[in-house]
Amino acid sequence: MTRALVVAAPASGSGKTTVATGLMAALARRGTAVAPFKIGPDYIDPGYHTLAAGRPGRNLDPVLVGADRIVPLVRHGSAGCEIAVIEGVMGLFDGRVSDGTGSTAQVAGLVGAPVVLVVDCRGQSRSLAALLHGFRSFDPDTALAGVILNRVGSARHEEVLRAACVEVGLPVLGALPRRTELAVPSRHLGLVTAAEHGRAALAAVDAMADLIATHVDLDAVRQVARPLAPGDTWDPTEAVCPTHPAEVGDSGGGSGGLAGVVREPLTPDPRAGQHSPRVGQHSPRVGQGGVRVGRRVVTAMLGGPAFSFGYAEHVELLEAAGAEVVIVDPLRDEGLPDGTGGLVLPGGFPEEHVAALGENVALLLAIRDLAAAGAPIRAECGGLLYLCRELDGIPLVGALDATAAMTGRLTLGYREAVALTDSTGFAAGSRTNGHEFHHCVVTPRAGRTPAWGWRGSEPEGFVQGGVHASFLHTHPAGDPGAVTRFVAAHR
Repeated sequence: MTRALVVAAPASGSGKTTVATGLMAALARRGTAVAPFKIGPDYIDPGYHTLAAGRPGRNLDPVLVGADRIVPLVRHGSAGCEIAVIEGVMGLFDGRVSDGTGSTAQVAGLVGAPVVLVVDCRGQSRSLAALLHGFRSFDPDTALAGVILNRVGSARHEEVLRAACVEVGLPVLGALPRRTELAVPSRHLGLVTAAEHGRAALAAVDAMADLIATHVDLDAVRQVARPLAPGDTWDPTEAVCPTHPAEVGDSGGGSGGLAGVVREPLTPDPRAGQHSPRVGQHSPRVGQGGVRVGRRVVTAMLGGPAFSFGYAEHVELLEAAGAEVVIVDPLRDEGLPDGTGGLVLPGGFPEEHVAALGENVALLLAIRDLAAAGAPIRAECGGLLYLCRELDGIPLVGALDATAAMTGRLTLGYREAVALTDSTGFAAGSRTNGHEFHHCVVTPRAGRTPAWGWRGSEPEGFVQGGVHASFLHTHPAGDPGAVTRFVAAHR
């Protein structure tokens, strides 16, 4: 039976990523099978979670996938694990600005998991009791199971803080001293990704594990975890084909069917070690030279340091829908796999690698030719930038008649979007929830046939031949019909 706990905080910057990642790694070191999760749309923390737990870090976002899918997704991602460690987002009760949907408290309630609160204790002593009292009484349905004191200044400081916790009846599960060497480099969108940070990311995760193992009572943490809430387990094959192929697409999204798809068993990659970042429960084959397997189609997906923003369930759904997914690193690989029938360009930080991306002319031309041939191509955010004629003056693919540039302005927030044009992913009029998070501008903002529209904004994105490209990030588990439609378009 899998048990679960949530690592939360009163506010962002309290240290919950260090604690959550360190807990995952420290428990894994002891031989505990840990399932790592992150609440919200963030792509970066799950990369470090993957290194820590040796399993794919997964996201839980009720806004993007619906509250009813949260427990099934947790059960899917926790299969075979003893404990699920779920890192929260922002402050405990922070979620979508309008109504709080997607908050850590909401997900904890859905999963039936207790909350371990990480508190930055700098500048306070007995006032901690008032803070804890407020967080516990604000929502009686959110179960606070204990506290981890962070950035404790001295032994005397810790003594006073522990006394404050006794006053409100909350156990202290650990006390972390003030340290600076655990800082992971950050940039305009947050931490530097684990894929880019390389060996330094492994060192950072190891340091977090050492910190937690030394200063947190791991046995006490395990004891406060509770069994997962009962419910169904999400299954990618059932998601893309709930009854039989002829009926796929009859529900949300107007997605096309999967006639002729042959589903084959998936085999885990035996080469993947504990510290090998993997995309999905069953890793796709990495590198060039992809070939058709039976009647499967070949879907290339950009990856590597420049394009690391993706959800584990995306690969699983593509494979369940009949695709063989092959990861292509545009900083290394000079061509697409043989027989490529479609391409996924996820988000990431292409702006940080734009010079090297621009030098890989062979791959740029191959992708441009694929787009010209009308193959299905799905691009989100960083993928959109890569398809433009240029980014910050560096020539790129040029499949879209648009230019991209970095700005000092952050565009951030959930979007309730409607598809404005039929495409290889979405039928015109279909609706989805997505998320924007970027410092970029694309000129023009939309093509002649735009991808999305939402209230209070001009149309956005491009639908051109088989290309669907926009700034909007979506979670495929929230709309699996879009994946079936995309794979069917390979034919």
